[in-house]
This record gives sequence, structure tokens and C-alpha cells, in this order.
Amino acid sequence: MADKHQSLINGICEARFRKVREEFTENFETRHERGGAVAVWHNGQLVVDLWGGWSDLARTVCWSRDTILNVFSVSKAFCAIAIMRLVDLGLLDLDRHVSDYWPEFAQSGKGDVTVRQLMSHQAGLPAIRKSLPDGAALEWDVITSALAEQEPWWKPGTAHGYHVNTFGFLAGELVRRVSGRTVGTLVREEVAKPLGADIHIGLPRAEHHRVSDFRWPGNPVKPKIDTDDALMRWNTYWNPPGFSGSHWVNTARWREAEVPSTNGHGNARGIARVYAALADGGTIDGIRILSREALAQATNEQVNGPDIINQRLSRFGIGFQLTQPDRPLGPHRGAFGHFGAGGSLGFCDPEARIAFGYVTNDMGPRWHSPRNRALIDAVYASL
Repeated sequence: MADKHQSLINGICEARFRKVREEFTENFETRHERGGAVAVWHNGQLVVDLWGGWSDLARTVCWSRDTILNVFSVSKAFCAIAIMRLVDLGLLDLDRHVSDYWPEFAQSGKGDVTVRQLMSHQAGLPAIRKSLPDGAALEWDVITSALAEQEPWWKPGTAHGYHVNTFGFLAGELVRRVSGRTVGTLVREEVAKPLGADIHIGLPRAEHHRVSDFRWPGNPVKPKIDTDDALMRWNTYWNPPGFSGSHWVNTARWREAEVPSTNGHGNARGIARVYAALADGGTIDGIRILSREALAQATNEQVNGPDIINQRLSRFGIGFQLTQPDRPLGPHRGAFGHFGAGGSLGFCDPEARIAFGYVTNDMGPRWHSPRNRALIDAVYASL
């Protein structure tokens, strides 16, 4: 049984959704939650906003209402929104070549790669082949130049593989070339600030005092690599060292940098607020994040099948993960969102008019999290 202070849950939960509170409490008592939060919108209203546990590794500082933390790949969805806002404005065309906007990208046989392929993990650029030094992930130009030079690992458009850490740099450089702003700046100015959503890609130092530490369990030992596919999969996560966060995650440099696939920061309330807009066609409280047309394009299935990197089935739209039987986002086929390492998650289900955010500061199971699964099931049991 967990320490009773760890199990103390704060926030609001409408009576109809009491099962969500029960399962959130159970996460601390039996599923080894250290600290986290969950928020749910239904029919355009915030019905659950709960938090609890510890925000530091020593378990001395309680999680507060405004605690934020690194949510890892949950932030890929914010990159997708940034791209689709530019599509909405007619500044970006999904079916034009990436090199039309980023000429250097045409190197090494990539001149025909389309924005659509890039944004649906089909570009063959999940990893950088040449060895990069530790800390290179914090240097924007180093990573984007390496990706521009990189030859695809497979012929673009013929397969898909999760671009774990490179996706955000690829999308972010397109945003920079087209809009003149970084992806973090665009998300802050056009999404987070208008919605009042506490989400960030590139966190100002003045906000670091409220960031929860993340418990990273340690890095794997490099195996013997004797095939090109093995090198690709290793480099996807570990070139440069710390690309996925690992020993950088709790540092000021990491929090301030823009590593858009991996180092978005936020809380459950902020994530759910963004998805509440998407659940209602892209607009909430008169604030339009995306048009219905752009949202339909973003959530239209682009790939569905064996994933070269994950070596399991995956299903993507334009940047968004789409619900699938092996990793469902509720019972309806139209649900979409994005998971993050450790189990953090943001998604919405337009059919049920549900928007969901969950964050955790402990690296649980990386594919199936019993914590977020229990919370999702509790939401639908409450409807």
C-alpha cells in the first residue's frame, strides 16, 4: 500500500466520473504511480481535473495544481497542429515536396519526399547515421543539417517507421522555413496562449521551479550491431546519446531547448484543453485552433500496418496516432491523439465528445500502460 500522503488526490471530479477518481487513486496504491495528473472534458466542459503524488525524486514535494513535466511524445501532436495551421493558411501543401520549402533537404535522393510522407513517418529518416556527440540534440542546426544530409534508410513512401526523435525536428524545420518562427513559438502564440493551455515546447527558465522531476530508469547497454536495420533502430533512440531524454531530462538545458518530438512540457489540464478544441471540430469557446477541413486531413489514415522501427503495428494520420486494436483510445474508430514515454497521453474522441489528458513522472511500461488504460476505461464506463 502506498504512503497515504502519496495517495492524497486533489482537484475536481464530477460525481458521474467518480470511477476516474477511483482508478487514479488505484494508480498510486497498486500501479506504482509516483506523481501525476488526469483531466477530462466532456461535451465542452471540464469534468475531471485531478492531481496527486510527488513531484521530486526524493518524494518530499507534493504535486500541485500547476505542476508541469516533460510529456515526451505527447508533444508530437502539438507539432502536427502547428503544421496543419500552416496548411489551413495556405502556406503549406501536404502534397508538395519538402525541398520546395527547405531546399537543402533535397540532398541524398530526398528531392521527391512530400510533406505528407514526412508527417506520417514514411520519409525513411528515423535515425541519423553519422555519430553525433552527447548534447547535439540541444543544437537545432546540428540536427536539422544532419537530417538534410541523411540518405533515407528505406525508399520514402514504401514503408513507415516511427520517427521517434527526428519527427519534431523535421516538422519544426518546415514550420521555421514557412513561418519564420520556431515550432515552440508558433504553438505558444497560436495554440497555448489563446486556449489558456499550460503546454510548452521550449520552457522559459522562469517556469522551471514548477517542473516535476522525471524518473528515468537508466539506459540500455549497446548491443552487438551487425545489420543496417539494427544500426537504424539503435540510432533512432541513441544517436546522439540522450536523444530520447535519458540523462538530460531533468536539466535546465533540456527544458529550455526545443526538442519537439521529445521535450514538450505541460500538465493534464493543458493537454486536455487542446484536445477539447479538437474534439469539437477544432474550435472551443470561440477559439479556432484548426478548421474542420484541416482537422479531417490531419486525422485521415495515412499508414496502417507493420512499423519498421517499433516492429509492431502502428497507425498514423498527419502526425497524430490513430486508435488501433492493439493500443485503443476508447471504443470508437475516430479517436486520435498521441502517447508519450512512461504513459503520458493526450487524445480525443469526437464521437463521444471526450478529450483526455494524463501525465506521469515515472517511466512505466513503454507500449501498454496499465495506468492510462485504467483511466481510459473508467472514462467510458462513466458515460
